[in-house]
Amino acid sequence: MPFQNIQQKEYIVIDETLRLRRYDGNYEVAIPWYQDELVRRFSEGLVDENIRLDANYVSRKLNGLNLAGEEYFIEVFEDGEFVPIGDVTLKENDPPIEIGVPEYRDKGIGKKVMLALVNRAREIGIKKIFNTGCYEDNFASQKMLEAAGFVLLLRRLNIAIDILEFLML
Repeated sequence: MPFQNIQQKEYIVIDETLRLRRYDGNYEVAIPWYQDELVRRFSEGLVDENIRLDANYVSRKLNGLNLAGEEYFIEVFEDGEFVPIGDVTLKENDPPIEIGVPEYRDKGIGKKVMLALVNRAREIGIKKIFNTGCYEDNFASQKMLEAAGFVLLLRRLNIAIDILEFLML
């Protein structure tokens, strides 16, 4: 249990077409997301297209996030059912979000998800979410974080890449 004495919700309903579903260990659904060029670059920091993020990598990542916080699949209602399109983890330090299915990017889903995550954080007593970083050239994530109420805290150079860190008060 990531947060002591706190039961993770099975679902966080955002609206009639968008929800967060508690991670159930089925990492296989996420394997294609981690082959996507933007996810590889902006989430995993990989630019070498020869490096494959296999099932073992995705399993370790999602199971590790689940141990570190409240891991959820981001799901949209499509053709009469909810289908996973990404994942997000509630944790106080550096909560990651992936919109793994490209056709769902730039539609405001990330902002809605992060706002729901902030609401959940407040519900369980988290006062601040910090070190929510993104690469300086990841303009979509910067825009999403700012739209969700995060403020730029600092800019730091990390292995020749500028990383922006945001804070939610």
